[in-house]
Amino acid sequence: MSAVPVLQTRGIVRDYESGGLFGGRRVVRALKGIDLSVERGRTLAIVGESGCGKSTLARIITMIDAPTAGELLIEGKTIDIRAGVPKAMRRKVQIVFQNPYGSLNPRQKIGDVLGEPLKLNTPLSAAERRDKAMQMLLRVGLGPEHFNRYPHMFSGGQRQRIAIARSLMVNPELLVLDEPVSALDLSVQAQILNLLQDLQDEFNLTYVFISHDLSVVRHVADDVMVMQMGEVVEYRPRDAIFAAPEHPYTRVLFAATPRIDLARIRARLAAKSARVAAAG
Repeated sequence: MSAVPVLQTRGIVRDYESGGLFGGRRVVRALKGIDLSVERGRTLAIVGESGCGKSTLARIITMIDAPTAGELLIEGKTIDIRAGVPKAMRRKVQIVFQNPYGSLNPRQKIGDVLGEPLKLNTPLSAAERRDKAMQMLLRVGLGPEHFNRYPHMFSGGQRQRIAIARSLMVNPELLVLDEPVSALDLSVQAQILNLLQDLQDEFNLTYVFISHDLSVVRHVADDVMVMQMGEVVEYRPRDAIFAAPEHPYTRVLFAATPRIDLARIRARLAAKSARVAAAG
């Protein structure tokens, strides 16, 4: 008997109404029957141009928006977003955004940012919350000296580490990563991708990785789903789709994307770290 996927969607449709008082109203179908399935510990990358429906789908998966039609299942349980989602279910799915600064309260110290999900969702004492927040801060590569600093005092890469740490505080099963490295320098991208892969292995996390950067997708994905104008045009294992994309849109998309060798960037970073360690 096969394990129940962490995430499934069946025929997800999302409509929006548009138009004004004088132009009449019309329905725009942003998602046109999306089926997907992601097993525990695996990464599904969703790719496509801006406006293809990636972010709309992410909002449904994270239970922010309800679908117009179709079914969302988390660990085999159907989720009715309109009827209300229990806290325990919301904790299972967390999201990391492209711009972490926009999702961090500038008036909160980082220790409070990390402790807040525990305060809202657990009976832990203040001391226990502080201890767990400090442990997670260290786990994502930051230090005790960062605990009482404010978001504006960090670089973009450090803020993304904080956002990842916050998403993990309530022990989720699924992380939706919405363009998590696209705003970062290439060397920092490689560091964050390494961190995400290490965390996935350590906590057996399931990822939905939304990106337009195929060079990144090639390094992180197990399966790739290509979207065009609200539809899935190709959905196959990573190696198969990169070796021989079948749909004309996929071929055009792949041909138009410059290739960045993240493996070489990682190798340079490792060599630099080794030189620093030898010098010390």
